[in-house]
Amino acid sequence: MSAPAATEAPQNVTAAPPASVRPHDGRKRVALLLPLSGPSAPIGRAMLEAAQMAVFDIADENFELLPRDTGGTPGGAQRAAQSVLQEGAQLVLGPLTQGEVEAVKPLAREAGVAVIAFSTSAALADENTFLLSFLPRQQVRRVVGFAREKGIARFAALAPQTPYGQLVVDELREAARETGGSLVRVEFYDPGAGDLTGVVRRLAAFDARKAALDAQKRQLEAQGDEASRQALRRLAGRETLAEPDFDAVMIPESEPKLKQIAPLLPYYDLDPAKVKLLGTGLWDEPGLGREPSLVGGWFAAPPPEAREEFEKRFQALYKRNPPRLATLGYDAAALAAMLARSEPGDFSPATIANPSGYAGVDGIFRFLPNGLVQRGLAVLEVQRTGNVTVSPAPETFQDVAF
Repeated sequence: MSAPAATEAPQNVTAAPPASVRPHDGRKRVALLLPLSGPSAPIGRAMLEAAQMAVFDIADENFELLPRDTGGTPGGAQRAAQSVLQEGAQLVLGPLTQGEVEAVKPLAREAGVAVIAFSTSAALADENTFLLSFLPRQQVRRVVGFAREKGIARFAALAPQTPYGQLVVDELREAARETGGSLVRVEFYDPGAGDLTGVVRRLAAFDARKAALDAQKRQLEAQGDEASRQALRRLAGRETLAEPDFDAVMIPESEPKLKQIAPLLPYYDLDPAKVKLLGTGLWDEPGLGREPSLVGGWFAAPPPEAREEFEKRFQALYKRNPPRLATLGYDAAALAAMLARSEPGDFSPATIANPSGYAGVDGIFRFLPNGLVQRGLAVLEVQRTGNVTVSPAPETFQDVAF
């Protein structure tokens, strides 16, 4: 199935036709709005290809997927939504970003059509707009809960000065507080900065800790006795005196920036053997273990075992590895095809928010009535040879924290 270009339409689009005047030929039409052009086109095309895999696997002859290009912009998303709603789409999958979803929501609501979007902005979710994305809130709470089980109580954060970075820090503060821990230190950095040595140095309180070491050495040298000389020998080779005032640091960053930051931590005397590195789903990429400083770090993500077969099939079909978000395209289309086949075969919000949930290539998930997704996440540890599961994903929603 090829992706037709977005239909051009005026900026001031009218409302979609009501359900009473849409086609009634028995076909189940589902829109898929993705950036098939523009900077995010590689992700959008991979998500479309994954969705086509799901249609082949699950859909029957009465199911029709209507892909449209948003161009990655709100205006493009608005025109794409208008096009498919006029063609009788009964469900909208996508779009990808916050601005695009904001542009589509009012059109879908007026047409009486639900939206299953891929944005991570929880503020977009409501009783008619469901988010299938990987929400930072759940990732942070899952990895913090695991860290608390392992005795870690004092947390720090090194985050980009972005809405995502601020959201992760806020969730880290709340998750630590709720589990009896605390967020003791936060440093933000400019995501466009090339040199991050200064912010890592501040996070480590390196200057103060080094000054404490220098003062201790001067005092021991002044005393001059044998015990002081032995103490000086024990301090030889140390960069600082005191340990940092936190046990773990959250770094909500992806590579290559993550691999730029990680080596700076031990350089400024934050030993990864003593200070646990924590991440979000942005760490859910192969090859992180090639950076030694990241080995042993933890992050929460969907269980990798569930998507292994999908990744193998995608690579065989399209001769390249899928980007991480491709699974969302598969699961969204698979869900739509499954709902279309079931009785009564509707895409109403009540049907979408079935409390029994679903099992996808990213593990179990379900939608809450407020539109947010609830997922069963695993905790993974970065190793040199690949990420390994150290806390399995729950198999029922009774064990899923939100």
